[in-house]
Amino acid sequence: FLSHIREVDAIVEVIRCFEDENIVHVDGEVNPLRDVETINLELILSDLELVEKRLEKARKSLKGNKSFKEEVDLLEKILPVLEEGKSIRSLSFNDNEKAILKNFSLLSVKPIIYVANVNEDDMLDEGKSNEYVKVLNNFAKQENSSIVVISAQIEKEISELEDDEQIEFLNDLGISESGVSKLIKESYNLLGLMSFLTAGPEETRAWTIKIGTNAVNAAGKIHSDIQRGFIRAEIVNYDDLISLGSMVAAREKGLVRLEGKEYIMQDGDVVYFRFNV
Repeated sequence: FLSHIREVDAIVEVIRCFEDENIVHVDGEVNPLRDVETINLELILSDLELVEKRLEKARKSLKGNKSFKEEVDLLEKILPVLEEGKSIRSLSFNDNEKAILKNFSLLSVKPIIYVANVNEDDMLDEGKSNEYVKVLNNFAKQENSSIVVISAQIEKEISELEDDEQIEFLNDLGISESGVSKLIKESYNLLGLMSFLTAGPEETRAWTIKIGTNAVNAAGKIHSDIQRGFIRAEIVNYDDLISLGSMVAAREKGLVRLEGKEYIMQDGDVVYFRFNV
């Protein structure tokens, strides 16, 4: 289980924040902070074991190779924090330390989104009156983590509906968007991601890229041939395209831009890549 988590860029922890006598909590009572501490302690202990072994090996290597000094210094910085039962993300690191950290695949350094799972009634005010959510939110702020409020029961009901029925269902509840949509947006924000779109007679698709990606590298996200033979990108803003109804209409209004390789992609760009290989 933990070996799989080591491969991810961020962690989502779903925390129970509702009372229901029909759903027994494994610890006998609802306590979000205890649940968070239980999960995080498991990650910390796993990191502690790894760091101790890595540090012992690095110290031995340092005797014959001074290039290991930076690694030893970093591990000695991390070790006492883990021994105190604290997550590594409570520390700050410079760029060089961050580069070394990537080689360790530590768990407690990964950013976390806490998902507060509430009942249907608490979703009416997005959990603002839920005392458990307040406690979890304060904890998340202390460690610079984010929190998303979701009702798993509502999400289950939404998943069983058609698209048009989902919108009507949310409107009836007075909710602007599903919890899953909020979680996706928060995950994108946490990881520095954005989307651009391609549209054609056969397929319309969104492509996920890092914020700051230029046009030629975005083209490579679709296919290496498009990146290699890149000529230019024809780009229109999503809202403009939807408002006007077609690329033809957007061109007539002068809203389709021609951009080169170094153009920095913007969230929601609709793109037609011209290339030749």
